[in-house]
Order: sequence, then structure tokens, then C-alpha cells
Amino acid sequence: MDKRVMLQWAAVSLTSFLAVIVIVPAILVKTVHPVLPAERQQESAAVQLNNQEGVSSLVIPVYLTKTKQVESIPLETYVRGVLAAEMPIEFELEAMKAQAMAARTYIIRRIVEQDFSNMPVTNAWVTDTITHQAYVSDEELKARWGTAYQANSDKLNQAVNETKDIILTYQQKPIQATFFSTSNGYTENSEDYWNEYIPYLRSVPSPWDAKLSPRYKETTTISVKELQSKLGIRGSVPVSSNGNGGLKILQTTEGHRIKKITIGGKTFTGREVREKLGLASSQFQWSWKGTNLQVTTFGYGHGVGMSQWGANGMALEGRKAEEIVKYFYTGIEINRASNLLKGKSF
Repeated sequence: MDKRVMLQWAAVSLTSFLAVIVIVPAILVKTVHPVLPAERQQESAAVQLNNQEGVSSLVIPVYLTKTKQVESIPLETYVRGVLAAEMPIEFELEAMKAQAMAARTYIIRRIVEQDFSNMPVTNAWVTDTITHQAYVSDEELKARWGTAYQANSDKLNQAVNETKDIILTYQQKPIQATFFSTSNGYTENSEDYWNEYIPYLRSVPSPWDAKLSPRYKETTTISVKELQSKLGIRGSVPVSSNGNGGLKILQTTEGHRIKKITIGGKTFTGREVREKLGLASSQFQWSWKGTNLQVTTFGYGHGVGMSQWGANGMALEGRKAEEIVKYFYTGIEINRASNLLKGKSF
């Protein structure tokens, strides 16, 4: 997720809930509903949470962008689809379990805070895109995996079932469980990318990514005209094979990324340059080749929260999912969504 690693590998009727829903990970409960006013949507969400018999009965209204429909998806089935969309199936089981916890935490936090923002319709809580969390249906997985479907499906089910109901909290509230693909060797403090201090999103070393991730280092070529256009630079950018060549780093972050840089006399944050130029990371080096700027990035994604390749590296060393999430999210607790939602009105 890029707020998303960070990245890189992603409705229910709002007036009632079924009292009991049997969750079968490979089955999607398909229902299409009319759009409801926003105020009715929030009122219905409160009723659903109050009347549920355990969090396993919770159903997530997901807006599917390809079909432009809203489908009602049981919570753990939704987590399974996010896990399949957001993390390579080849990853270690403990890394996948850590990702499942983060995915579940994301949607529970959204429900608790009644935050259904950035939605194209008012009767869904999330989309199936990285705007929220990428999600893929079981039908799509069957088509994608072919003969490997059963083995891959079993692995997904195990990761979800072994973390069922588990979420990540800080001071008894679901965290912003941000994640991204690949670190540059460190994760990033939240305020260095989003200008918001979040106590559990602290910079920590992630040395595993450099050896494991195929996206650790990338080089992109950008012409001078493209550089000027995308960054809104009116003056000329000095082209030089020696020295900075019109680019100068002013400040770096604790996560070893660029915090402030001047380009053609104009000052930018590392995030601005990354997003405007479509770079993989806000840690980069550069050199001129003729009138083209060659930019080499390290890492892939915003860098805040859990590095997915770092998580896989930890799992390869024998670390458990609980250790992984507590490493990347500083000072958090492992909790249960059912405990958090029990008897509460939202």
C-alpha cells in the first residue's frame, strides 16, 4: 500500500446483517446493492457491529472496480483476498501471517473510526485497489494459478486461519498498519513521508531487502524536458557529468532517504520528487548521460511501516509473525478484533 509500501504486488447491505455467516475462504458471497446516502451508511454500520455474534459474522462491502459493483464479503474471506493480492504466494508462511494481521487491522480500523473515505460509492467501505487495499477474488486466483491453485489456496487459508481475529493495536486502538514492498535498508518515520508523527511507525533497520528483493535497485532515465515538465521547473537545469548537475540534497531522513532537495533552483521534498517523477523510492542517486538524467533508486514504496521483503527475510531466519509485526510496528500489542468490538457502538 503507497498510505503502501508501500506497492507493489491490494458490499454489504448497510441496513442489516445475517446473524451467522459461515466463512468459506474460497467462496465469495455476491450481492449488489443500491447506493445509500452517506448518513444512512454510517447508521447501518453501527447497527451491524452491535448486532453481530462475534467478529466472524462481519461482512465487508467491497466496491469492485472492474465490474463497478459492490459485493458482500465475509471478513476473513476479504483478508484472504487482500493477502493474495498484496503479497507473493511464494513468501514464507510467517511473513504471510504478518501480512494477514496487517490487512485485517486495516479494515477493522476503518470500521472503528467510521472512515469510509476515498470511495466512488456510498454503500461500500473499501475498493479492491491500492487506494485502500488490493483485493482479488477466488475466481481470479483460480484463473491465475491454474494447476497450482489448490496448493496456493491451502497456504492462503492457513495464513488466514492461524491469524483469525488477530489485529494490531496501540493503546487499545487499531493501528495504521501501513506496509510497502522493499526498503532501502531502513523503514521511514511516518512524519518524514506524511508530515504526521505516529509513535509506532518508527524507522528501523531492514537489512534483508537488499539481498532478497528484485526491486531493491532500479535505474530510470528522464530527459531534461520531462524533468522540467513534471517538476514544474521554469528555469534551466544545468546538465553536467561532474558534480550535482543542478540537483543538490539539502537534508536526509532517519530512514536514509531524501528529505529535501533542490532541482534547478527549486526545493522539493523527497516524496514530491518520487511521486512527480514516478520513482520507486525517495532514496536515489543520479548522473547525467548527455541531456538525460539517470536516476537510480534504492527500495520500492513509501518506506513507512512493514517492509514485505523485510518480513520475508525475517521469516526465512525463523522469526514468527508476531515477532515480525512487533519489529516493524514499534510498541504495538497483539489483540483480537472481537475483544475490541464487543459491546461497543460506533
